[in-house]
Formats: sequence, structure tokens, C-alpha cells
Amino acid sequence: MASPSLSVELSPRRLLSVPRNLLFRLAEQIRETLARTLYTPPAGSPVSVKSLLESLLPQNTAPKSVDREIKNFCLCCAALASAEGVESPSVYWIPKDLSSLAKSTLREISAAGSFAAEHEMVAELMAEVLPELKAVVKETCVDPDEEVFVAGSVRAPVVNSIVAAHQFRWLVTQVIYPHLGNLCALVMPCALTTLDHWSPEVKEQGMLALIHLGKNVNATELGWYEEAFLDVCCRNIATSNDLWSCIIEVSTLLLTCTQRKNPRSSWFERMLNEMLGHLERHPFSREHRIAWLQLIEPVLSAMGLVLLMHFHRIFPLFFQWLHTDDDETILLVLERIHSIIKLTWVRKSPYMARLLDELIHLYKEVETRKSRESIRNFILDSLILLQKCKGMQFETSWIKYKDDPGLEKLVYSLSEAPKAQAVQHLL
Repeated sequence: MASPSLSVELSPRRLLSVPRNLLFRLAEQIRETLARTLYTPPAGSPVSVKSLLESLLPQNTAPKSVDREIKNFCLCCAALASAEGVESPSVYWIPKDLSSLAKSTLREISAAGSFAAEHEMVAELMAEVLPELKAVVKETCVDPDEEVFVAGSVRAPVVNSIVAAHQFRWLVTQVIYPHLGNLCALVMPCALTTLDHWSPEVKEQGMLALIHLGKNVNATELGWYEEAFLDVCCRNIATSNDLWSCIIEVSTLLLTCTQRKNPRSSWFERMLNEMLGHLERHPFSREHRIAWLQLIEPVLSAMGLVLLMHFHRIFPLFFQWLHTDDDETILLVLERIHSIIKLTWVRKSPYMARLLDELIHLYKEVETRKSRESIRNFILDSLILLQKCKGMQFETSWIKYKDDPGLEKLVYSLSEAPKAQAVQHLL
């Protein structure tokens, strides 16, 4: 099979048709606003991000080729625009008005180049600059075979890679479905390089770009790189404490996009094992469990009955989290339990009786909780589902609770549930 081709029209290069006088006029507005912007370089940093961005602006005194000038200017604008809505340490100092000016500048360049839509201008620019951005990020990557960690970063300041990662992420997120699929051969190598980088800030920008990619391309377009992406996601799960929510989102998105039709894919097992292993090592991290519980549903749905093989790791975590002091965690766990019961009917599982006991225990335990009613409604829904799918096995385990005076309402609701379902069926 042939390698993926680059479906970007490079000729004629409409960016080169932008008049230089317009370029200088727009650059002067950026330069003046940037000069007025306060910026203090981090202590010990050998490079000023502000100076780096200023160096990308076209200069009359030091003429370069039109090609280089327009690319550098657009990259400067992309970096400034990337700061909007983020709190990244390297670009937080860029004010909203400067980001807005950068975006309006790129719109003017797009219009001057006679592009039908701004995403067309961005696509042409990406074809020119993504290989360069990838090279900049790669320059500060650390070779795992090198003995000294800093050996990979002394060749160039890491801030160069951070700025390149921000530029990359912003450019990628300006193109949506169905146009982004044509750029996969450009975007994917650069994204893989960012995820292999040691800097959390570079990794984060790569993950955000991949999340956008996963939402705006189809499985076929991802196919050439799916093995590489899934592998790098697996490797990042165990090491991305500060980016846990981000790596879980991109991992679940790419996994379900590429493997949805094959629930027995080894990637489901490997990915879920990596996630569960991390959660087992950090069982008390609220941030980690909340993010995982919120984002894992598509993977559970795609795996279906195959989840039975993972009950021995999933349910011990669920049983522990059901008794935290955090109502949000409890509600999310109950939602995931309900989903798993529907997907698997807890077939031939030794966890059915334990699950019933834990749900009853929780029902009594939440009497004084603020979310008491919501939690109890979820418990009732799961018990009704268990009653329906487990039949006599459920009744045998449930009988010990039928005379408990603290469960009168629950006992009544469960006894009425079959009647209500029968009436609904007749209607």
C-alpha cells in the first residue's frame, strides 16, 4: 500500500501574493502593541519569549525573502493568538487585545491573498511551516539512549520548542472537518514529536492538537498513524500526572475512533490497564479519578462484554470510591456502574453479591449528604437493573435486606418496579 499523500495544494502559493507594504503596515501595529506589553522573563531563562516573537516581525532594515518574511510574520501572529484562553507559563503575559489583533491580522492576510476561507490560508501555511516546527521541537527532545538527560536540551533553549508547540496547536485548531483530514500527513508527525517531548508544556499543546484532530478526522484518515499514536498515549498515561485529564481525553478519543469496531483489540486492554494501574497507584487523587470517570464512558461502551475481563481491577476501585467524602465522585461511580451493568449484565461475575452489599451500604451511608436523593435514585436504578438481569441470584442476595427497617422505601420501590415495567410494556 502506498504511503499517505499530502493533499495540500502548494501551487500557486497565494501567501506570496500578499503585498509587502500591507505586510509592513500590519507588522507595525503588532510591533507597537507588543512593545507596550509588560513581560518579565522567567528567572534563569536564556531566551525571552517576547524577543523571540519580535524577531519574527518583518524588518525594513534587514530584508529577507518574501517567503521567509510572510511565514515568520504568520508564525508570530499564531503564537500571539495561541495565548487566548490559556494559562500556559510561556504565553500568559500576552493580553487579550494583542491576541485579538494577531487574529484580525491573519484575517487580513487571508483576504489579501484571495483565499476563499481563512482555513485555506492556514492550510497553505501549515504545509510550509509544520516541518519546521517539528524540527524545532525535535531539537530539544531528549534521546532515551543518551546517558545524560540534559544532552538533548543544551543544543537549543527549550523555550523555542514551547513557542513552536503553541504555534502548532493554534494552527491545527483553525482547520476543522472535513478539511483537516487532508492535512493528516503533515499534522501527525509533528503531533507525535510533541508528545515525545519531556516538557509538560510542549506535551500539553500536542495533546490539545490531537484532541482537535480526533474530533475532526475519521478513522481512515488516522489509520496510517494509529499504532504510533496509541503507543505514545499509553506511554504518556503513566508519566503525565499534571496532564492527566488531557492524556485521558486524547487517549479515549483516539482509541474509540480507531478501534471501535474491534472491542477485542489489544489496544483496549493495554490502554485500560495503563489507566487502571495509574489509578491504583494514586487511589486518593480526586483530580485523577474525576477526570477518568468523566471521560472513560466511550471506552466502556466500545468494549462491551470484554469489560468482564477487567472487573477484578475496576470494581475494587469503584468500591473504594463509593465511600469517599466527595458526592461528585460517588455520582460518577454510580453512573459508570449502571453503564457496566447494562453492557455486561455482570455475567458469571463474583462481584454481583459484593456490588449489592456496597450499594445498600452506600444507600444507608448517605442519609446526611447534600446529594442524598440523587445518589439514592442512582442506587435504585442500578438495583432495578441488577434485579432484571440476575433474577434468582439477585433475589437470593437481596432477601437478607427485605426486613431492614432502614430500607423500607427502597424495598417498596424494588417490589413495585416489576409491576411498573409490566404496565409500561402493555401500554
